[in-house]
Amino acid sequence: MERPTPLITPVLIVGCFIMLLSFAVRASFGVFQIPVADEFGWARVEFSLAIAIQNLAWGIGQPIFGAIAEKIGDRKAIVLGGLIYAIGLGLSAIATTPYAIQAPQVLIGFGIAGTGFGVILAVVGRASSDENRSMSLGIATAAGSAGQVVGAPFAEWLLTMMPWQSVFLVFAAIVLASLLSLPLMKAPTASKAEIEESLGSVLRRAFKDPSYAMIFMGFFSCGYQLAFITAHFPAMVTEMCGPIAPGGILHSLGVTTTSALGAMAIAVIGIANIAGTLAAGWAGKRYTKKYLLAGIYTGRTVIAAAFILAPITPVTVLVFSAAMGALWLATVPLTSGLVAHLYGLRYMGTLYGIVFFSHQLGSFLGVWLGGRMYDVTGDYTAVWWIGVAVGAFSAIVHLPIREEQQAVPA
Repeated sequence: MERPTPLITPVLIVGCFIMLLSFAVRASFGVFQIPVADEFGWARVEFSLAIAIQNLAWGIGQPIFGAIAEKIGDRKAIVLGGLIYAIGLGLSAIATTPYAIQAPQVLIGFGIAGTGFGVILAVVGRASSDENRSMSLGIATAAGSAGQVVGAPFAEWLLTMMPWQSVFLVFAAIVLASLLSLPLMKAPTASKAEIEESLGSVLRRAFKDPSYAMIFMGFFSCGYQLAFITAHFPAMVTEMCGPIAPGGILHSLGVTTTSALGAMAIAVIGIANIAGTLAAGWAGKRYTKKYLLAGIYTGRTVIAAAFILAPITPVTVLVFSAAMGALWLATVPLTSGLVAHLYGLRYMGTLYGIVFFSHQLGSFLGVWLGGRMYDVTGDYTAVWWIGVAVGAFSAIVHLPIREEQQAVPA
């Protein structure tokens, strides 16, 4: 009798470790908004555009790195991504003009693509049994959230001791250090039938399927909301939140300024999302994924609307962060699992990467529009309501998806 594949494998452990460190760095960029702008006297849109370019490059790079991993091997693709990531961070550290900080974000975005969801989740998916796959994808995604828990506060702490340029160099070293774990990562290949089907064939099947188009469109709002909040929420809290009461719980935790509260909010989102993504991984095996996704986007829409309608206080910031965090990356194991379920594991990295490009188009728009509309209006209210609207759209567009598994042509 064949021994069942365990849930926790070396591939899953290494994948989680790399995702944790990669996303810790990525999630910290919002903390640099004000320090970088203040040093050079830049408008808010300049650094916002840098983060927007990073997100767009991540989206463009994701299917490319998925294809690279399927062509030359997962580990080589991850090493390439890590090296590009570190180079981009190093170049960012010596920037003194808006263009000089914006241009390296192309490298950082490609680096995130090589060390993030598309490549790692494809490896984890292939290394998991059918029974464990949804939960494995949830655990790997939760590792990215764990990186978010530590990334922003760690950056905030480092900024109290060194200039932001040095923090970027520290982050470059962390990304390179994560590659030392790669020798333990080795995933099996896909099934014989999937290996024999060409990439062109599976892409034609997907592009002709309306469900794939709906998955693509629905992921847009996820990127918009997440990237906007990651990039702008610390600054938004710093400038729009009411004062922190002296002698309260936050003071006892060392949070005495709205700047520190903004960094803490990102960490709270990450903590809540660890539970949220694990729950999504568990539910994805037991319930219809499209309905779970529609429910998540509905929840985000309601939570975001309620937050902006209420007074922004330290309490509402933390309540919003916990509630939104529970739904933050819960879409990822469900969306990636849905792609694998419909079209197989062989080209999951490429197919999910294409869907993820929509996510990053939303990310680009959310980050850039946030900075642009802030400079025009003086606050983030209008761009926040756009996020509410696109969230409602995603909740609706997932409902017609047909979740029947696609058969591999003979």
